[in-house]
Amino acid sequence: MVAIALLAGALSVQWLPVLPSRLWITILLGAALLLSWRIPPLRWLFIVLLGFGWAAWRGGMAMQERLPADWEGQDFEVQGRVIGLAQSRADATSFLFQIERAARNGQAVPWHGLARISWYGEPPAELVPCSRWQLQLRLRRPRGMVNPGGTDSERSALARDIAAVGYVRDDSSNQRQSATAWCMDRLRASLASDIQQRVSDTHDATLLRAFTIGDTRGLDTQDWDVARANGVSHLIAISGFHVGVAAVFGAWLCWTFYWAWPSLALYWPRPQAQATAALSWAFAYAGVAGFGMPTVRTVLMIATVALARCSRRATGGANILALALIAILLVDPLAVLEAGFWLSFVGVGFLILCLETKGRGLRAFLHELTVGQIVMTVALLPLTLWFFGEASLVGALSNLVAVPFVSFVIVPFALLGLLLLMICPPLATPILWLSAWLAHAQWWLLEQTAHWPGAHWYLPTMQPWALMLATLGAVWLFMPRGVPLRALGVLLFLPLLWPIQHVPDKGAFQAWVLDVGQGLSVLVRTRDHALVYDAGARYPSQFDLGEAVVIPSLHALGIDSLDMLMVSHADNDHAGGAPAVAAAFPMARRYAGEPDRMQLPAEQCLAGQQWEWDGVRFRVLSPDGMGAASTANDRSCVLLVEGRGGRLLLTGDIASDTEPRVAAALGSGPPLVLQVPHHGSRTSSSAPFIKAIEPELAVVSAGWLNRFGHPRPEVLARYAQAGVPVLNTAREGAIQIEFPATAQPFVAARWRRLERRYWRE
Repeated sequence: MVAIALLAGALSVQWLPVLPSRLWITILLGAALLLSWRIPPLRWLFIVLLGFGWAAWRGGMAMQERLPADWEGQDFEVQGRVIGLAQSRADATSFLFQIERAARNGQAVPWHGLARISWYGEPPAELVPCSRWQLQLRLRRPRGMVNPGGTDSERSALARDIAAVGYVRDDSSNQRQSATAWCMDRLRASLASDIQQRVSDTHDATLLRAFTIGDTRGLDTQDWDVARANGVSHLIAISGFHVGVAAVFGAWLCWTFYWAWPSLALYWPRPQAQATAALSWAFAYAGVAGFGMPTVRTVLMIATVALARCSRRATGGANILALALIAILLVDPLAVLEAGFWLSFVGVGFLILCLETKGRGLRAFLHELTVGQIVMTVALLPLTLWFFGEASLVGALSNLVAVPFVSFVIVPFALLGLLLLMICPPLATPILWLSAWLAHAQWWLLEQTAHWPGAHWYLPTMQPWALMLATLGAVWLFMPRGVPLRALGVLLFLPLLWPIQHVPDKGAFQAWVLDVGQGLSVLVRTRDHALVYDAGARYPSQFDLGEAVVIPSLHALGIDSLDMLMVSHADNDHAGGAPAVAAAFPMARRYAGEPDRMQLPAEQCLAGQQWEWDGVRFRVLSPDGMGAASTANDRSCVLLVEGRGGRLLLTGDIASDTEPRVAAALGSGPPLVLQVPHHGSRTSSSAPFIKAIEPELAVVSAGWLNRFGHPRPEVLARYAQAGVPVLNTAREGAIQIEFPATAQPFVAARWRRLERRYWRE
């Protein structure tokens, strides 16, 4: 109960839009302490408030450690050290950098913290772990895109203590100063390099590095897609079971010494020695694996068992889990912000509470293994959908094969190979070859099952109450025999499986201007149809906004089919994500303003094309096909969406030369919402254009602190002078606009404000 009370307090903080002051936290804790002292039954209130106060204080400290807002976008001369393993990409090398000293304009500033840095081009020396550098950095506060179904990178930055993000500026002063003689991450990098050199197949070596030391740098998007389709991501990034294998190895090694020299028991009892050896090996392996959440949780559990064994006390699985939970919350209450925390503790908790032990021996082991996978798949289904928006229906079968094979075959061989690398490298090569061959065979099987029906199962964004009901249903479903009506637990999954959706009426439509940074993507939905206009950028780093933002948003909004993909023109910030969207929805018809420059086949959009969906009319206003457009921007498809109560004008990147023709083709009609041309560039949104079309609202899609300065101040002044309010995705996140059939258009949601949290700025 102490663990649950502490968790409730720490979790309640994470729903606050603003953190309380330290004075209020102190007052609450003092009042709770007084009440619990005078009224003992209220001591649980004190524990809840203790968790609340500790999490609020820790969250407030993390926010205060961030780069001051007034310094965003400025250059700094810094000194610090590289943390963890640097990741090389096609366009840059990314790494974590602990800034210890910083100066701005030659003057030292009182700020330091952990920063996520990108180095474009080739660094002058290798960014080895723990090396010290002097760098010129341009920094800003952590800020991410906020969309339906999207990941919250600002929350992740808070949980990982990242105080700034930025990139290295070209400067002759950028140089490595020194490197420490030894550190754990240096050992990890060395082991990763040795594995890569000894295994001929690059992909097999990458898998082996991921399975053994948690080094996932070489895994690409397709690899993670295979892992998600099979529900085995926990195995790739080092599961707690791997740490358990290391602990068992330590206990067996200790037993071997006692078998060889029985007299050791006279100096130190064997059970206590085995417990200490198991904990030591588990801790060492967790360090080599990078101390991820599953490994830390397992080490804490093993530490609890070891302590109980050394003190000759018995303890149950539930107590071990509770003590591990208390330890993590006391060390880092912000751990509750990460998916790994919940998947780890909830999964193990379900196994402890719901899995009945059927004796001993191979039959009992196989029973627990098979039933355990079913329990884990069903129990973690609500959380998986909550955090990731998708789940795998083949995950139970895939894990049934992958968990024992990886944990009992691949990992033991690979750990033996790692041990030999450190004590006798020549003997490690054949062991690593065998481990790599086994990993190759396992991955081939996963690639086959990744294409089975149900491998990727998407549901619309769920509500918190649906998550709680589904979790309660899983508990009820797996209660011990004798509990009546256990099968009725399935009914509590229904709000999760069939969520309530608000679909437009006939003649009405909805629009979402998605937050894709310095780019554009708009989703238009009628009653039974959906259209995507532009799909954001795809960067040389392989980060694809079509895959990372557009597709998850469609799934989160309950749109499982796409009727049309229209790409205004072929510039990367509009067309880069289109191939990913087209691959996810191959039946969608494709139009483009510049089909010859597109990476995928598309029909030419031309003025005069029109169609109607569910009482909503769509008209292409430009280009006219007469060759008048001289630039790619002016060849943008301009689309007008006309409902009964309002209109939406999507303009792409047209400039002022094309605006008069668009205004003339627009005609009169109900109130108009405008997508501001070219992200608010000074060459667009001329005063005559704004006056001619008379929009009720204008929406800009732009990146936060983008290098172009979009939207330009003079453009915003033109809209202000015309009395047109302007919303910017850089400030608001995704913007949802409703176009009812019987009322004027209105802004239904600004995603950055929809669910305000104290870490979201």
